[in-house]
Amino acid sequence: MAKNRQASGTPATAVLTKAGVEFTVHTYDHDPSAASYGKEAADVMGVEPERVFKTLVADVDGVLTVAVVPVAGSLDLKALAGAVGGKKAAMADPAAVTRTTGYVLGGVSPLGQRKQLPTVIDESALLFDTMFCSAGKRGMEIELAPDELVRLTEAVLAPIGKE
Repeated sequence: MAKNRQASGTPATAVLTKAGVEFTVHTYDHDPSAASYGKEAADVMGVEPERVFKTLVADVDGVLTVAVVPVAGSLDLKALAGAVGGKKAAMADPAAVTRTTGYVLGGVSPLGQRKQLPTVIDESALLFDTMFCSAGKRGMEIELAPDELVRLTEAVLAPIGKE
């Protein structure tokens, strides 16, 4: 695993650099057969899974919406819908996710997406000085302060993760 602030850039790292946000990039050799990319990242980096967050995209009443939740649990779709004032949420079509965000599944970052989508971050992120999320490619994570992620994505904080 390499820790390198100047690792090969992605749209996500470009956003952070342009905003002057302090962050660290962590890279590792991704195993394509891993059952869970997020849990793989936590294990390889030696970080508790509650601090590593996965980026999921759901369709909330016809609007693609980003959900950022700990890899230790799953997304509560009903809570996500409620957090953005919607009635119903379902996981988004994978092709729509790639087309809209510009990222491949398993490497979707909440930052630097082609189109900024409404974003909800699980409130547990604030329990940590730093959190981890995808840097925009499999095998690459960004470590940053949760409040910076909230600010840059203009996110709503809500209890959207479940065990």
